[in-house]
Amino acid sequence: MEDTLTKPLNSETMNDDKHWTEKILSQEGKAIKVATMFSGIGAIEYALQRLNIKTDIVFASDIDKFAKQTYMANYKVIDHHWYDDVQHIDGTKYHKKIDLLVGGSPCQSFSMVGKRKGFNDTRGTLFYDFARVIKESQPKVFIFENVKGLLSHDKGNTFSVIKSTFDELGYKYYYQTLNAKDYGVPQHRERIFIIGFRDSSIDFSFPSPVELEHTMQDFLEDCIDSKYYLKEKGVKFVTSSKNRKKRYTQINGDVALCQKANQQFNWHGDFVFEEGDKQEYDEFFFDVNEVEEKYYLSDKVKKYVLSEGTKNFKTTVKTDLKVARPLLQSMHKMHRSGVDNYVTHNQGRIRKLTPRECLRLMGFRDDFKQVVSDTQLYRQAGNSIVVDVLIAILKQIDITKFSTDK
Repeated sequence: MEDTLTKPLNSETMNDDKHWTEKILSQEGKAIKVATMFSGIGAIEYALQRLNIKTDIVFASDIDKFAKQTYMANYKVIDHHWYDDVQHIDGTKYHKKIDLLVGGSPCQSFSMVGKRKGFNDTRGTLFYDFARVIKESQPKVFIFENVKGLLSHDKGNTFSVIKSTFDELGYKYYYQTLNAKDYGVPQHRERIFIIGFRDSSIDFSFPSPVELEHTMQDFLEDCIDSKYYLKEKGVKFVTSSKNRKKRYTQINGDVALCQKANQQFNWHGDFVFEEGDKQEYDEFFFDVNEVEEKYYLSDKVKKYVLSEGTKNFKTTVKTDLKVARPLLQSMHKMHRSGVDNYVTHNQGRIRKLTPRECLRLMGFRDDFKQVVSDTQLYRQAGNSIVVDVLIAILKQIDITKFSTDK
């Protein structure tokens, strides 16, 4: 697919009044020394690559061995510059040797913060290590990314501590929630980005949205392996009287779902019934044998399998969305029709997205090497940062201005 977001680099001076899509990176040929924590599959590295910016990877890190395999297959990084544990990173080794530090630590460990304020409040959390490496290495710029819920986590105490920590580090920083669909990718994915500058004289504004020119269908592959389609057993699993009587499905959330490990690839919708639906329900299962046993859902069966959820969780159930729902790290299970993304091909056959399609919806082009299983690829795509959002930020910053390359 043609890249509509970037333009060829040259050495012309950037015009600050221009929209970020028209800005020209000012230091052509200069290399950016980048370091990443919680690196995943290297979204910032790929963003720099798509911008044709030379990159020197100072170090990268991730505890996931499969993420490391994917990362190593796609980027030039010396093995001893990789850290399996961020706690082992000694930032003093890289003091003022990093132009750009990027990371996004999990926020689960923040549940006890907010008792005090600032740097001490983050000790014992993974965010502490990100802040510690900033303090020790003093990068010119840092980018911290996380889920939108970080703003409200622990009634706002978490984000208050994060801001206090960055204040104590002496960095001038800006933060804003950005949605991938506003930066060229048809995926509704809201994430908070915090951009920090060691130079306090720098003023920054986040890149403004652009009109979305593509739909999710533009990112789909033409030829799809049959394993990605809903199988016959998936239909039977949620329609057969045997399974229904054994209560393998949920009904209004009152009956727990019994699921074996190998059933994660089956389709097992959660049923929701309102008052007056009992007769329709009985009539449906009375003539269920009349449902054609095809490898896709008939309109009749679809109503039951594509459920809106349970009493505790409701969502709009649709397939073939123009803008995809947020890609999740749990996509390998692909059994929640109101949360995951499904598309129809070939006479109504319903299928899940392929790993390649998920990578495309995260901004990774088809030159990105896939070297792990589908399950791991789904997880890696769902955990990544959308590359196109990073491209917008890098161009808005004019990241090449911060190169220490001679």
